[in-house]
Amino acid sequence: MSAKVAQQARELLLKEYRGVLSTHSKSMPGFPFGSVVPYCLDAEGNPLILISRIAQHTHNLQKDPKCSLLVGERDAEDVQAVGRLTVLAQAHKLDEPALVEAAAERYYRYFPESSNYHKAHDFDFWVLKPVRHRYIGGFGAIHWVDHLSLANPFAGKAELSMIEHMNSDHANAIAHYVQLSGLPQGTAQMVGIDSEGMHLRIGQGLHWLPFAVPCNTPIQVREALVFLARADQWPARESAQG
Repeated sequence: MSAKVAQQARELLLKEYRGVLSTHSKSMPGFPFGSVVPYCLDAEGNPLILISRIAQHTHNLQKDPKCSLLVGERDAEDVQAVGRLTVLAQAHKLDEPALVEAAAERYYRYFPESSNYHKAHDFDFWVLKPVRHRYIGGFGAIHWVDHLSLANPFAGKAELSMIEHMNSDHANAIAHYVQLSGLPQGTAQMVGIDSEGMHLRIGQGLHWLPFAVPCNTPIQVREALVFLARADQWPARESAQG
């Protein structure tokens, strides 16, 4: 399995923000139980979800934490000709206050409306720690991927600082990114930055835009954002080798 395949699979996980969570049914033993959940990636690059304690899938995970998350390209006319990814994982509920606080800070940026029902109801953050991935990039492009997650080098104060700076001081640059990349028009807010790109929120939708080359320091991110603000077309991303 090449590094390029892992990159393509990870890009799909970054581009999308909802999937089908399949758990082992507690009330109907032996049957899988599927439900739609929104997600974002945590500091380690693993799917982070917020689910109700009374939900069926939560009861299922409490009995058996083995699960899968199926993610497919949104708005695809032919679902068999586009990418889809199944993340086979062990689900872990976050209990430590510091971990819950970090998860909430990140998740609420991506899904701000969730803070209301999280406070009003019994919801918990769970992280899906991958065991293996099944990635299909289209007809005949079928791969098992063992290692896909990539930790975010900016997670925490560094990422939050960059995001707040861009949203408060460089709204015009963000609007240019939207126009340049052909995203739906509307007021955009930056909600996340990772080494491979950035997440913008437009209305209720989340959109990930890749950097041309990976950025591993805040200075490299700044250089990439300035370059994009001056570009007249979105640059092609360099593919991973190997």
